[in-house]
Amino acid sequence: MASSPAVVVTGANGLVGAAVCRALVERSARVRAVVRRAGSAPVLDGVTEHVGDFADEDLARAVTDGADAVVTTVHPMGSSREVQHRVAVEGTPVLARAARDAGVARFVHLSTAGVYDRSAGVGDVAEDGALAPEGSGAYADTKNATDVALAQVGGLTTVLVRPPAILGAGETSVWNSLRPQAVRDGERRANPEQTWAWVHVDDLAAFVADVATGAVATADDPERGPVAGGATAVIVAGEPATWRDYLGAVTDALGVAPEWTDEPVWTGRLVSDRARGWGWAPRVTLAQALDELRRGLTTGP
Repeated sequence: MASSPAVVVTGANGLVGAAVCRALVERSARVRAVVRRAGSAPVLDGVTEHVGDFADEDLARAVTDGADAVVTTVHPMGSSREVQHRVAVEGTPVLARAARDAGVARFVHLSTAGVYDRSAGVGDVAEDGALAPEGSGAYADTKNATDVALAQVGGLTTVLVRPPAILGAGETSVWNSLRPQAVRDGERRANPEQTWAWVHVDDLAAFVADVATGAVATADDPERGPVAGGATAVIVAGEPATWRDYLGAVTDALGVAPEWTDEPVWTGRLVSDRARGWGWAPRVTLAQALDELRRGLTTGP
């Protein structure tokens, strides 16, 4: 790949998209930031804003023309099933097909570990783990369907990155801002022993940027790198944690009490051996991530 590769990033104004843009710029990439609202892309040297809908075929062709890689981060979680299906399941493959036709080397899609069955008693989960069955909810169902649709776009090297809960400061951060607001409003019930798998957004972005810029070479064995011309899933997760760690940190910072339960829950772990085999290692510890979380909840605007 070129020493200054051109990389398309959708959802560049979001928590993950903005972090990916920063990581790409640090790697001397030229970023084509796709956003829906003018003036919302990260203001960084090497970042060019492109305003529009990535599912529009004209825009998809324009932004992928001459690009070396594409990173997709958009999924309207919390929207209706119909919206999630239209944007993710139908829209994302439009961009993938444009990337393939343009000769793009890498298509990196932000999937989720939520595609896996993590019910009580399942045990540890790796990339070949059982997927959540249809009917597991709009988010899991449409995420799984999007992965399937992308895998069917032939002639493209696709990487399906599957992170769990993503920690990181930001107004739109689910786990640093939105979920704590729900806890403040009374949603404080959890089994303290339930696994709470997580990754910090900076570590996730570093992995995505390395894959997109070709720092991770393709390989015949998915344990060593993306399979050329295929769709390779990879789990990216930080050190083990439980809901006692997360909810305990949030309730402590907010000055409220958690409501611990004892129903059967998943207590396995997400196995990130494949990501580590590609050369990745998380740098943000659980303690550091939770400290950042607490500071955000206890420090005024």
